[in-house]
Amino acid sequence: MNMRDGLTRLFAVAGTVLVWLPILVPAVFCLIVLVRSGGFHFDFLMPAELFPVVLLGGGLLLWAALRAHLHGRRIGWSLAVTAAFLVGFQAFAILTGMASGDVEPQGWLWAGVLVLIAAFWIALIALGVGGILLLRSVFAPSRPEAAG
Repeated sequence: MNMRDGLTRLFAVAGTVLVWLPILVPAVFCLIVLVRSGGFHFDFLMPAELFPVVLLGGGLLLWAALRAHLHGRRIGWSLAVTAAFLVGFQAFAILTGMASGDVEPQGWLWAGVLVLIAAFWIALIALGVGGILLLRSVFAPSRPEAAG
């Protein structure tokens, strides 16, 4: 079976779009608010709120990567690390009391949460880049087999 078939390509495209959507939507909304009101408001937590979309997209990317035997480790690891940092920053915020509002977001505790959120973003972008690399690979023209 050709592992660059239509289903693999469909999964790769859909997965890449679903992974990049939570990354790009906050930027688009930020630009809209900036143009309309002149204020800069960037919702850096929106990708975490839209994590089910990321999970679905990452699952499709992983499935496509496994079908094509391409970039599977990169996509699998970046999906796992993204999920781990999501759980990590949420757990840290809950354990420190910032999630409930008992503790003000300031000082080293707030810096710790921000570092974990930044790591989540980096892992999420790495997952999106893995999707782009997979797309390049599955849509690359096939090379003819060498005669011999």
